[in-house]
Amino acid sequence: MSEAHPPIVLGRVNGLFGVRGWVKVYSYTRPADNLLDFDQWLLGRQDAWRPFRVLEARTQGKTLVARLAEAESGAVDDRDAAAELIDLDIAVPRTAMPALGEGEYYWFDLVGLDVYSRAGEPLGRVTGMMETGANDVLVLTGDRERLVPFVVGEIIDEVDIAGGRIVADWEPDY
Repeated sequence: MSEAHPPIVLGRVNGLFGVRGWVKVYSYTRPADNLLDFDQWLLGRQDAWRPFRVLEARTQGKTLVARLAEAESGAVDDRDAAAELIDLDIAVPRTAMPALGEGEYYWFDLVGLDVYSRAGEPLGRVTGMMETGANDVLVLTGDRERLVPFVVGEIIDEVDIAGGRIVADWEPDY
């Protein structure tokens, strides 16, 4: 993976399922089973990733479970081998992510952008996102924390990922 395009973390191995090498998976995607759309995963942390192939995966109640095979050593087929994967992040190369339509954004592309009011006043930097049911919300850190609804066209005037900025119809004293 290049440093310019690090893999995109979409989940985490968080437990064991059975005795034949299956693992429980926590997905950061919405809906959660979108993670199962990828048949190749990278497991690891930050800059140390190992490629795995998803042999089988499914929802099991409210949990996702998967049986994996490491590219180098083959199928993970027992509980002890699967236990070594617990707490590893699950990522995919950015090139594996589906293309988005006009006005659609991945949350990971918004984190780190600076947000300004229409008058050019800095509101903060996006440090996270929240789901509220009604709409997504930008979590901004700056002189204080701000929560700004991410409603493109009503509150969000411009998203310039390449330029590293968002312009919002939001005042600094909100």
